[in-house]
Amino acid sequence: MAHSIELPFIGGPTYLSEEQKINQLITFVEKSEAKFVRNGTVYSGVEAAKHLKMKREKAGTKIKTARDFIDLIASKSSMSGDAYLMRYKNGQTIPVRDILYNELRKMDAKQVGFKITKVQAC
Repeated sequence: MAHSIELPFIGGPTYLSEEQKINQLITFVEKSEAKFVRNGTVYSGVEAAKHLKMKREKAGTKIKTARDFIDLIASKSSMSGDAYLMRYKNGQTIPVRDILYNELRKMDAKQVGFKITKVQAC
């Protein structure tokens, strides 16, 4: 006769909704020490995050995933079509799209895994 035993789940991946991922990406921008370049003007992380939140609100239900957020809101100006950039203290300038996709990959990597709650005892 087989018996099941309960195994506690300790640690492991954290599962985030798409909305939570979007909020974490905005928080990443807000806390960044890099400067943000939008249409030739330089902004702080706080100012850039505020702008992204405003664009997110205006987009409404059109944005369903974190990838939608990056591609349709956070990568370029809807007015000029120019890419948003992050400028670091060392002078390196990187497209915001690349930075946010890297952050999203980190989030997704933390979600890989599975949870076992019951196993068959021998």
